[in-house]
Amino acid sequence: MATVIPFEERAVAHLRQRLGAVEEANQDLIAFARGHSGAVASIHEAVLAAIDADSVEALLHVVTQEWPLILRIDSVALSLIIGDKGFRADGSGVQLVDPAILARAIDRVDGVEMRTVKRGHPLFGPACDLIRAEALVRIDCEPPLPSGLLALGQRAELRLDARHGSELLIFLGKSLAAMIRKWLTIPQA
Repeated sequence: MATVIPFEERAVAHLRQRLGAVEEANQDLIAFARGHSGAVASIHEAVLAAIDADSVEALLHVVTQEWPLILRIDSVALSLIIGDKGFRADGSGVQLVDPAILARAIDRVDGVEMRTVKRGHPLFGPACDLIRAEALVRIDCEPPLPSGLLALGQRAELRLDARHGSELLIFLGKSLAAMIRKWLTIPQA
């Protein structure tokens, strides 16, 4: 006569293990969706704040002073090449930058570059020593309008997922470029 092998106990244990893995993956997915939704809302709020700016100076203030609070990051610096001059704006004001150095930095970024670092990009100015995660967003306008980089920095080391965040940052960069174009091409009353 044949021997009956009890598979039920082993099968139930295997199904419980698989169910636990599915529940964990589901919780990870929910956490990602909540974080992504919050990031989308923050980017939209930042763009709306920039749209409300009523001058180039006000736009620089929004980007360098308000965006860190809106985006929940520690540092924002905007560097632009305007004509044959280079400028860097951050929370402490506007400084001149060698346009050749800035042009090299811009050329190294294709759209968005997100990374963890031991020291932030020099465009952060004095804050670069504190930056441990950064995103560099290219700002492209048609010549003779400015081109530049938007540098977003965080003191905490973050695990960056470039696949999902880069689209939002490209939107932020394109929106900022559009506002820069608006303020430099529309005659002011």
